[in-house]
Amino acid sequence: MATNEVRRATMRPESSVYTRPVGVSSKTVCAYWIAGRCTKKFCRFLHTSAPSTLANPHISNLKAIQKGNAYNATQKSNVVQKSPEKVCKFWVVGNCVEGDRCPYLHTWFHGAGFSVLAKLQGHKKAVTGIALPETSDKLYSAGTDGTVRVWDCRTGQCGSVINLGGEAGSLVSEGPWLFVGVPNVVKAWNIRTNAEFNLNGPVGQVHAMVVANEMLFAGAQDGVILVWKGCSESNPFQLAGTLKGHTQAVVCLTVGRSRLYSGSVDQTIRVWDLDSLQCIVTLNAHSDVVMSLICWDQFLLSCSLDCTIKVWVATGGGNLEVTYTHNEEHGVLALSGMPDAEAKPVLFCSCNDTSVRLYELPSFTDRGRLFGKREVRALQIGPRGLFFTGDATGLLSVWKWLDPALKELSS
Repeated sequence: MATNEVRRATMRPESSVYTRPVGVSSKTVCAYWIAGRCTKKFCRFLHTSAPSTLANPHISNLKAIQKGNAYNATQKSNVVQKSPEKVCKFWVVGNCVEGDRCPYLHTWFHGAGFSVLAKLQGHKKAVTGIALPETSDKLYSAGTDGTVRVWDCRTGQCGSVINLGGEAGSLVSEGPWLFVGVPNVVKAWNIRTNAEFNLNGPVGQVHAMVVANEMLFAGAQDGVILVWKGCSESNPFQLAGTLKGHTQAVVCLTVGRSRLYSGSVDQTIRVWDLDSLQCIVTLNAHSDVVMSLICWDQFLLSCSLDCTIKVWVATGGGNLEVTYTHNEEHGVLALSGMPDAEAKPVLFCSCNDTSVRLYELPSFTDRGRLFGKREVRALQIGPRGLFFTGDATGLLSVWKWLDPALKELSS
């Protein structure tokens, strides 16, 4: 009977493609092992996904460094970059809960070379005028709350409040005299003798005043500029004339080079001869209300709600032409200027947000920004590096240029 021999497979140690001999030196991964088809017992390539880092302290240290760098980068990304263009409205009223995470400034200014000395709160509405009469230790401010406040320059305290009976549209001083424009009248006080006079004649609010050639000029709501001249002690002010030409309210006045310049809601600038009190020329370059005018050296600077500042210069024929236009993102409310502590000319430009831009002239190089609680409507230059701002909430701020030596120490 035939028999079939059954042969069993020889038992031998199982050789796995995943079991590798020790001492493999190659750092290349086997392509056949990746595909699952390598049958070599002693393949010279790696049968693993990547070289081990446990035996290489340099690689381990590198990964630790990379991890640390990634953590630091994450921490840096969590630090919020502050916007230099806007102060936090919640910080202003003392209730910002964001702290360092807040993207807005928690300070009243941005820039170097100046500092805030005091914040004087008293007016209930917008500050429209600031005056620091010569030889006086009192600071005067007027507002649309119908008051003039008298501040002690040494203590910063309000010593007295004068009720005007109407909203103040403007405030200027000349010598011992203080002039306040209110609807239909200009009130005049002599701060030495306490004498008081009412100068009648304006129609509507008096938005702007300036003193030159022993004359007081006042621009009114109806577009007329009234002129008073000094007279006798019993009646020191006499109406000398009315300058007519603007078709809407006169909102700014300035004097320079024997000329009076007036800006109006009618978008024009008129130039008047101070001797004849006649209009010489009308300038048409702005497309909105001309809000402020200043004379600086041989230049006239004007600003408007059309978001521009224009620099005018006299031509050979005596006319004025725009030589440069500076653009802002917001309407421009007021201009003023003074030299800094190093005698460099700096222009103050109050915009229709909450900021006052500072520019070094003539290049318009950015020097920083000041901030109010709301838009700053009043700018005033003082002696010994002092300057003042008044905003729409009634906040009056006192600022000062830093001495260059102190500036170097602080930096």
